[in-house]
Amino acid sequence: MQKKIAIALTIILTTSGLAHASSEGAWNALSAKANGTCIGQSRMISPEASAPVVFDDSVGKIAIMLRGTITKGKSPVNLVCLYDKKSGKASIEEFRWLGR
Repeated sequence: MQKKIAIALTIILTTSGLAHASSEGAWNALSAKANGTCIGQSRMISPEASAPVVFDDSVGKIAIMLRGTITKGKSPVNLVCLYDKKSGKASIEEFRWLGR
């Protein structure tokens, strides 16, 4: 009986470290895809993009803040982009920080 428990514990301990965490390369690729999609859809001229804010899997979204101009000579605008990790689609809306 003790031998069976020892074997079971060994199996649990040796496989518990094999969680299905994504590699750094996979996260970088996902961030690059979200960035590219958001920047492309924004139609901004040389926008600045924030670091991606990755929400947990229950939400399934990545948020990216963009700042730039849409046409030459215009004032900069601020956009927030929500990228859907499953569908690969993005939704973009303008925002004003605290009413400005």
